[in-house]
Amino acid sequence: MFFTGASGFIFECVLSTVATYILGNSIEQFSVTISLMLLMMGVAGYWQKRLSDRHLVEKFLAVEVLLAMLGGFAPTAAYAAYATMENHFSLVQYFFVLAIGFLIGLEIPLVLRINRYYVPTLKSNIATVFSMDYIGSFIGALVWVYFFLKYFPLTETSFFVAGVNFFVAVITYLYFMRHRAVARPLVSLLMILLTAAALGYGYAQNRVWNLLLEQRFYDQPIVYSKTTKYQHIVMTAGVSPVDYRLYINGNLQLSSRDEHIYHEQLVHPAMRLAARRNRILILGGGDGLALREVLKHPDVEEVLLIDIDPDMIALARDDDVLNQLNQGALADARVVATGASGVTSEMSTRPIYDYTETLPESGTPVIKEAARVSVYTVDADKMVQRLSGLWDVILVDFPDPNSVELAKLYSREFYLKLRRILSDGGIMAVQSTSPYHARESFLCVRRTLDSAGYETIPYHDNVPSFGDWGWILAWHSPKAARDVRNEIAQLDDFGIPQDRLRYLTPEAFRSALTFGKGLLDSHSTEVNRLMHPVLLRFYLSESWQP
Repeated sequence: MFFTGASGFIFECVLSTVATYILGNSIEQFSVTISLMLLMMGVAGYWQKRLSDRHLVEKFLAVEVLLAMLGGFAPTAAYAAYATMENHFSLVQYFFVLAIGFLIGLEIPLVLRINRYYVPTLKSNIATVFSMDYIGSFIGALVWVYFFLKYFPLTETSFFVAGVNFFVAVITYLYFMRHRAVARPLVSLLMILLTAAALGYGYAQNRVWNLLLEQRFYDQPIVYSKTTKYQHIVMTAGVSPVDYRLYINGNLQLSSRDEHIYHEQLVHPAMRLAARRNRILILGGGDGLALREVLKHPDVEEVLLIDIDPDMIALARDDDVLNQLNQGALADARVVATGASGVTSEMSTRPIYDYTETLPESGTPVIKEAARVSVYTVDADKMVQRLSGLWDVILVDFPDPNSVELAKLYSREFYLKLRRILSDGGIMAVQSTSPYHARESFLCVRRTLDSAGYETIPYHDNVPSFGDWGWILAWHSPKAARDVRNEIAQLDDFGIPQDRLRYLTPEAFRSALTFGKGLLDSHSTEVNRLMHPVLLRFYLSESWQP
């Protein structure tokens, strides 16, 4: 019961996570999946009274090997269903949810009924069975969070967990064979051998199947794929024309052909309009591309980049393609890998050096310290809460708010934390999704910033890989929005040589401030809050609709 309790709980988590990776909205998927499994456990507990007391051991063996088979292959089957029959994926997903829930619900009643012949006292029987099941579930939760989720893909984790049920079946068979309590030993043995062969083959092939199925979701060949503790990262490579694309959880994050449009618009308007550019805070941006643009400004002294995923930082630093795109922005940065609970206010940094200056007589390069860059792999919400000092420019470069975990980083509470550390005269630029494809989401971000006491100016531009994309400038100094617009009208540069920019010009930025009729109008007045993430509802229900 200890081992079946652990495996049953992990199966619930695996199936919930599969649904989350494919459909998004983790709270909804976990809630629906686990509640359906609990429903079927209740149904099974009631239905088992129809089973006779004959061959209870064989019935328990059948439950364990069926659990092993269904649980082991469930993520792969669900992934295959989504890849080949997207519109009917839910039928396959919920078949496994209901079937596995039903089988888990049969385990405890069958064990109680078998055990009464060996532990005749009812209270002792119940105490042993239920306590071991619950303790096993607790240990299973820890193993899932701190081991499987961190180191293995779901399609492989499921076979490890299936192996636990198979192990229980084998031990049960051997124990009761010793006591001559298995009525049909050859049938039971054949069932165990077939299960062992199927699980062994599935485990050996699961990564191959995973890659083959995953490729069906992308137009170009996959050159990198990894499921980290926090997200699933994929890179593809197109040849004609050359186009490297980065995806997180299936959502496009950048294209090498046009990422410069996005990142130049995100970074340089805020950098130019800020009163100072000494201390820069980048939230998200683990690809290093926003950092690349920040480091073009000669008066930057210190940069702190916070991205939760150390694997994303390592990829951006070590992968040849991303390293070339971000121009080595992360190569010399000191990366501080620390968990959320271990956030510290001490920020030991390492300088990035610039070799562009030369002595006029000898031509020898002069090593000039350009900026000190620190990268913290930690939850941005917790880190911002503990930051001290003021920052002149804050660049918020999070993925779109398509989950509760991301929606909280667009909340009023989070923006109030940022307001505390934004200097007077400082400017914040916020990635704010598409004002065309996700208009209510874009406007909700702006309303939320306004509610946190910021002055705001929205702007947008066409990024071909994404379509019309939007950002919002925000600040809390006494300067009114019309005064900042007047400054923008007078801009003739961005504080760096124009040849260091591939796309952005003052004229292009001024045109980005113009929106078509009605695009900034909304009937909603709702603000995104930590305990009421309305932005998630907007994004999931209305985004990407023309």
